[in-house]
Amino acid sequence: MSYTVTEENFDWFASYCEEHRHELRWDIPFVLPPWIKVWWQAFASEDNPCFLAIRQEDSVIGIAPLLIRDRIASITGSPDVCDYADFIVAPEKETDFFQALLDSLRLRKVNLLDLRSLRPDSIAISSLVETARRLGCQVSCQKDDISLEVDLPVTWDEYLQLLATKQRHEIRRKLRRLEEAGDISYRIIDKADSVSQFMDIFLRMFVESREDKATFLTEQMSVFFRLMTRTMAEAKLLRAGVLEIDSKPVAAIITFDYNDTVYLYNSAYDPQYSALSVGVLSKALYIKDSIQRGKKRFDFMKGGEHYKYHLGGREVSLSRCQIVLS
Repeated sequence: MSYTVTEENFDWFASYCEEHRHELRWDIPFVLPPWIKVWWQAFASEDNPCFLAIRQEDSVIGIAPLLIRDRIASITGSPDVCDYADFIVAPEKETDFFQALLDSLRLRKVNLLDLRSLRPDSIAISSLVETARRLGCQVSCQKDDISLEVDLPVTWDEYLQLLATKQRHEIRRKLRRLEEAGDISYRIIDKADSVSQFMDIFLRMFVESREDKATFLTEQMSVFFRLMTRTMAEAKLLRAGVLEIDSKPVAAIITFDYNDTVYLYNSAYDPQYSALSVGVLSKALYIKDSIQRGKKRFDFMKGGEHYKYHLGGREVSLSRCQIVLS
């Protein structure tokens, strides 16, 4: 079976996703055109995007959204803002796709395929590694980071029963204390025209809540956050939550709502209300909302913060795989 590999531009990539998305696996939000466009604008504007499309006859069997620099290829995105990475491949075409991709990268004089933030259920881990070894490539995979996630049951009470006894009692106690503190409301932001005002609130709390977050939020990162949230909201992928006490915002979270999974992208809180545990409760209340909407998984994403374990998160090991092609 012969395959052709073509290099496409972003407009083709976005159009293909819109018209033929059901034909390939777009497993994570970080491979979708809105996300890639925003990331490229913010961090890689001097580079030309490289979308390698592999076709079997007239059918696209997969797409590799790549950044190629100095003969090193990586999936578009950077680990500090993109929690997961993967390829976009048709079901049952993984081996053919990766064999054609590796052959094409060799012809392009790429020496190394460097992949980070790979989930164990990613297409790259399940298919690429084996294919690369069979083709004689040197493959090195090691633990890169961890993320945490929890499978959601059908009711809030069932979720609480998943938690350790101590943590279950703590959540209930903290919720009671929060309700005693004033008039509690939890607003959902999912419209693009509301994002700008929300981000004013979020970024203020973001820099106030932790010193490392204040350092992280450079001017470039602030521009990225604002552009990203507006773009993802326009694509109907963003859903944010604001916890308020007596109409004052005290905590906020940014999530991506994609397929049956809620992805917790980032969070912030007002440190003046830390005694009320508003940070962790904003996540707990959002988990409750996700259960009520029938979501199947809450993904806390990258990082091993303690609150993720307290809210029932289980570890998922993320890998970095380097494949030597030369």
